[in-house]
Amino acid sequence: MVVSVQEMGQRAKKATAQVAGLSLSTRNALLQNMGAALLMRQAEIIAANQQDLADHGASLSRPMQKRLTLDAEALTAIAESLAAVATLPDPLAGPYDTWENHVGLKIVKKIVPLGVVAMIYEARPNVTVDAAALALKSGNAVILRGGKEAIHSNMMLATILRDVLVDFNLNPDIIQLITDTTHESVNTLLHMREAIDVLIPRGSAAFIDYVVANATVPVIETGAGNTHIFVDESADQAAALRIIHNAKTQKPAVCNAAEKLLVHEAIAQEFLPKIADVLIAARVVLRGDQASREIDDRITPASEADWDTEYNDLMMGIKIVPDVPAAIDWVNAHTTHHSETIISQNPDNIAAFMNQVDAAVVYQNASSRFTDGFEFGFGAEIGISTQKLHARGPMGLPDLTTIKYEVFGDGQIRV
Repeated sequence: MVVSVQEMGQRAKKATAQVAGLSLSTRNALLQNMGAALLMRQAEIIAANQQDLADHGASLSRPMQKRLTLDAEALTAIAESLAAVATLPDPLAGPYDTWENHVGLKIVKKIVPLGVVAMIYEARPNVTVDAAALALKSGNAVILRGGKEAIHSNMMLATILRDVLVDFNLNPDIIQLITDTTHESVNTLLHMREAIDVLIPRGSAAFIDYVVANATVPVIETGAGNTHIFVDESADQAAALRIIHNAKTQKPAVCNAAEKLLVHEAIAQEFLPKIADVLIAARVVLRGDQASREIDDRITPASEADWDTEYNDLMMGIKIVPDVPAAIDWVNAHTTHHSETIISQNPDNIAAFMNQVDAAVVYQNASSRFTDGFEFGFGAEIGISTQKLHARGPMGLPDLTTIKYEVFGDGQIRV
């Protein structure tokens, strides 16, 4: 029986009391059993994933195909991430701030789950498991809406996770997957204020902008990554070559991959041909401003749109800048507030860049690929927030909680 999106919301709301009341040992046992179940049924998952690849793989870039693919190695990594989340501290456990007011009321500031978390995301079936795991560990019910490219994979993954809940005699609607991949299901989610406590979209900048502009439910804006690397005149150039190569090519279809390269004009003549050699050897297409093209004619002209485009592919925009303030101004004008990097040996320039660039994560002499919940020690992540309220940067378990005040008295009245 097909369940409507509205009915899913009602079921999720009903399930919140049960999941919020689960003991830490039960939540951890569920995660461990879910990991084991995914490995035990990996043949079914891979078969479903192969159907998705057959249906949509030809229309996706090679990096996007890689994001969609589930094989034995990927499933082992997913199971390991579930085990890692199970070992993390309980985000609901406190310690809680407690005090007594002037009339003897005991006030406890308690940490509690958000309630119903809804996720809309692209062709990354691992997000189905990551989101469900983090929601469960933090005591939340979750409604998942993945992209059409991964629908068969997501359906199989969700079925397996729900089967484990049933094995524990729990309400399977703690985890629900919307199978309607039309635009209408998204629009319905955006307005389900009676059921959804927070909505987290993951996808392209245009899609996230659409959700933020149109939703009436609370939204945490996540991660489009028009990520810059600025190479200062004092940079260790050998280190810069390694960092840029890794940030651009290690996994180009993710939001923490580098998309733009800024080079200080004092070293551009020397450095730009070196990095162009490295990137072109890795099949990266280079687009640049006139100054960069005058130095290296292998760079093709960049359009105005390029400077604000998240490529998610083996492509990079290059610009020459006159100094550190110009680099900071350029980044702040074009950033999506995700991850930005300076490669420099000058402490004053580093401090200026780190302090003045408006992004969730700012790096000195390191690849932007580390903007990730697992790499930050969070076990996994629900997304990378690029806004400033409630959560910012990689969001782990504490970001799926809120507070309530419990007040204990013995007959006090206010006069």
